Amino acid sequence: MGIRLSEHRSYFIRLLQDDERLDNSTQGLYLNASEFERYQNVSSKSFNKSSYRFLFDRKDSFYEIKADYCIGIDWLGNTGRHLYVEPKLNTTSSESFNQQLDQEEDGSVQVNISESGIFRELDYLKMLIQVTSVHESNVEVKDLVQIDWDVEQIPIDQKDDKLTPFLIVRFLQTLKTIVKKGLKKNYYKVEENLNNRIKGKILVGQHIKQNIYKNRFTATYCQYQVFGEDHVENRFLKKVLRFVISYVENHKILLSSNYKVLEETIRYCRPAFELVSDDVSENELNQIKHNPFYKDYKEAIRIGNHILKRFAFNITKTSSEKVVTPPFWIDMPRLFEMYVFSKMIEDNPDSKGEILYQFSTYGNALDILVCKTVITGQ
Repeated sequence: MGIRLSEHRSYFIRLLQDDERLDNSTQGLYLNASEFERYQNVSSKSFNKSSYRFLFDRKDSFYEIKADYCIGIDWLGNTGRHLYVEPKLNTTSSESFNQQLDQEEDGSVQVNISESGIFRELDYLKMLIQVTSVHESNVEVKDLVQIDWDVEQIPIDQKDDKLTPFLIVRFLQTLKTIVKKGLKKNYYKVEENLNNRIKGKILVGQHIKQNIYKNRFTATYCQYQVFGEDHVENRFLKKVLRFVISYVENHKILLSSNYKVLEETIRYCRPAFELVSDDVSENELNQIKHNPFYKDYKEAIRIGNHILKRFAFNITKTSSEKVVTPPFWIDMPRLFEMYVFSKMIEDNPDSKGEILYQFSTYGNALDILVCKTVITGQ
């Protein structure tokens, strides 16, 4: 059982008195004494130094759960319930803001906003696509999401899954950057049964099984190295790409307007892996040594591992309507800051060197600083 909240909203858990009756208009959660006591050990969870996953406040006769600046899902201690925080945008406020901008010249705009407002879900995937499509903002993308793989996963509907689309967008955008630069080439081992020649070293065990026992005396089973694109890192990326393609094709409605962008990215990346196999073992991945020159590979492999874990390495789960997800949280303030930063860079290409993100000095930091040097004559 879960509790659903949107950003900056509160939810109250109250103690149900013996003589109290509830009607359909009652909001929040009312529990008997034994169930109410389970929440005594629940506490607020921090995301970083400036924000919380959620805030939990204790009162005498009720508890207050408040969503902060993050969206995601998490367990509420050992109560057996989970908290789901979804992104929301008050369209009444935004429409009034746009109206004020349009009529700014009049100076006579009156804004009447109802307290309840009208809400719709914020398209955080579109924001992420925008951020990762601009180089200057893409290099700043880090620590946007926290995932707890070590705790029990939470069952949810596929339509409520915010983590998988987020990871898929990050993976595809990183993969697109890799393909633009060209796939990395490296040495990799090849095993082959050669006829009338020897290359590399002879694998004696396989040679006996494949050739000696079968009276193939002119063949030799060898292992040798090849320099090319079909190495373990590219194989892993292709394997993850197969899972991503399956998910995107099975959830066109869920991805809505972002589906076309993701489909175009897939069409761009897929041809680069035509000559690459997707046969890769976990042992091979553990032996990968990341080259600092190929930073995008390290990030793509990290995200790819998360995606395969999400589907339990089973591609048939990419089409499931009921899924389980690890507790996770997405840092919405940082995503919004980078979204604004990417838009400023995109709209001011000639002055992008003057737009600084997270400029800090003496322990203080600004979200975005526009620093334009003006040289005046003597």
